[in-house]
Amino acid sequence: MTRYEDLPYRTCVGITLINAEGLVFIGRRAGGIEHVDDTHVWQMPQGGVDPGEDAWEAAKRELYEETSVRSVEKLAEIDDWLTYDIPRTVAGRAWKGRYRGQRQKWFALRFTGKDAEIDVERPGGGHHKAEFITWRWEPMQNLPTLIVPFKRPVYERVVREFATLAGG
Repeated sequence: MTRYEDLPYRTCVGITLINAEGLVFIGRRAGGIEHVDDTHVWQMPQGGVDPGEDAWEAAKRELYEETSVRSVEKLAEIDDWLTYDIPRTVAGRAWKGRYRGQRQKWFALRFTGKDAEIDVERPGGGHHKAEFITWRWEPMQNLPTLIVPFKRPVYERVVREFATLAGG
């Protein structure tokens, strides 16, 4: 069995979807062994990058697969890949024990559609498993307090990098 410290990071993307009022999309996770309470179950869309896939293309795909949203304009991306470690207590059960955490490329997108476009119950035209059970628009500065604690440093960095795009 591979030691926790020797496990690789899963390559993914994260999406900060900002509406015209400067609020950010967050979804309440449908589940996850890493959740410790009912407060820290919210997150922005994120997901894995397929082998050979460009990160920007993965971000658009993941956003659609989790929210049905296609009406977006790219505003910015964070140059660095941000990483977090999943707690050792759940590492063996998350992603079949193959990863110690994730390395993420984050993008800020302007949502140019109407809220009716967002469908987290039947995302991607009903062709994808629901990641979220509900969603809402949230002020960007609140995001780090709503995510599971081990992801908080990533969310704090995302907020610092993208705050001006949301008017903050």
